[in-house]
Amino acid sequence: MENTLITYLKSFGPVPETDYQLILDAFEMKSYQEGEVLFESGRICNDFYFINKGILMIAANNELGNHVTHYFLKEHHFCTVLFSYVNQVRAEVNIEAACDVEVMQTKRIKLLQLYDKLPYLRDLVEQILQQNLMEKIQNNNAYQGHDSTARYKLFLALQPEVAARVSLGNIASYLRITQQSLSRIRKNMH
Repeated sequence: MENTLITYLKSFGPVPETDYQLILDAFEMKSYQEGEVLFESGRICNDFYFINKGILMIAANNELGNHVTHYFLKEHHFCTVLFSYVNQVRAEVNIEAACDVEVMQTKRIKLLQLYDKLPYLRDLVEQILQQNLMEKIQNNNAYQGHDSTARYKLFLALQPEVAARVSLGNIASYLRITQQSLSRIRKNMH
């Protein structure tokens, strides 16, 4: 049976079967429970994840101390704090488990070593990260200019698998509405 990471990589370009094990050996399988922080802000992010099962979120505490969800990443996506990872600067956000998750994770140094052995992999991963970034921007832009009810309806349409598995508090935070407002919106929809 082929690993989900390999299948994902192959959906973007060829990966020789002889390289499968080398790629998989660079990653370690880990599980986290809902609410667990995989990476905490204030440090340089050298962690790189592939989401096998579940949903991760990029979040932070704002200047008022409120927890703010910036976006969600679902199964079969890579996750890191890209600006911190690439530029080796302190991250201002956390990576958290939005529900129970299973990830394959590696460190930046291991990934760079893998790129040295398999040069095509760097281009493949960068292509994937660029596409993921465009999806994130499209999703975030889709909510602009809508009222709370319209944003929630759009969220249900654009990210139904996230809506079904993530807490209302995190959804409300992502949509920039209060949890009470979201509860009212949901009640009025039924």
